[in-house]
Amino acid sequence: MTATTAEGTIERTITPLIDVAATEIERIIVEETTIDEKEVYRDSRGGSSRRSASPRARPSRPRSPSKSGSRSPSVQEEDKAKPNFKPSGLLAAETKMVKHHDGTSTVLKYHEPPEARKPTTGWRLYVFKGAEQVDLLHIHRQSAYLFGRDRSVVDVTLDHPSCSKQHAVIQYRAVKEKNEFGETKTVIKPFIIDLESTNGTHVNGEQIPTSRYYELKLSDVIKFGESNREYVLLSEDAT
Repeated sequence: MTATTAEGTIERTITPLIDVAATEIERIIVEETTIDEKEVYRDSRGGSSRRSASPRARPSRPRSPSKSGSRSPSVQEEDKAKPNFKPSGLLAAETKMVKHHDGTSTVLKYHEPPEARKPTTGWRLYVFKGAEQVDLLHIHRQSAYLFGRDRSVVDVTLDHPSCSKQHAVIQYRAVKEKNEFGETKTVIKPFIIDLESTNGTHVNGEQIPTSRYYELKLSDVIKFGESNREYVLLSEDAT
């Protein structure tokens, strides 16, 4: 076989194969182009995509307040940040402070109530030690009298060691009461209050409750602590 004949034979054999391959390549290119166009078309219409979509964030809804009434930490922190204009313990103590000339000070255990009034009756305390009258106290010139051992703050000094520095207070108060006709009127009456003393306050031989007003009557006998002195309550009008 000559060289020319061999080349012709090979050309006839390869050419159909090349044509087939070219046709196949064109078909694949056309199909891929069509697929891409379809994907683009689906994407433009919001259709499904091969890529996994990121999860949608759920809209945050306001939480309803819990039935237990508990508040979130942020609210509690906000409340703590608000100014507190209530008097602190130090400020409260300062308002009851009595300063002395030597630079020292004393905190008063008692403050008068809003209903405090100066009496219209001339009340007196007759002080007895045994059968002997040792003193007479006029206690109608102000609305309250503090009894105790601390001479720097009290109105009536109690020298017995069993008595507290600020022992008790006789307080005149405006109170409402009904008369025999059912009419309500305001009267000023004497009361005594024990300031949580160590050995108590006694009226007519009975120890009275601490930190509570106890109404006094004409001719009541008051004793402080373990002192033997008796304070008899009378008025200038008593006969």
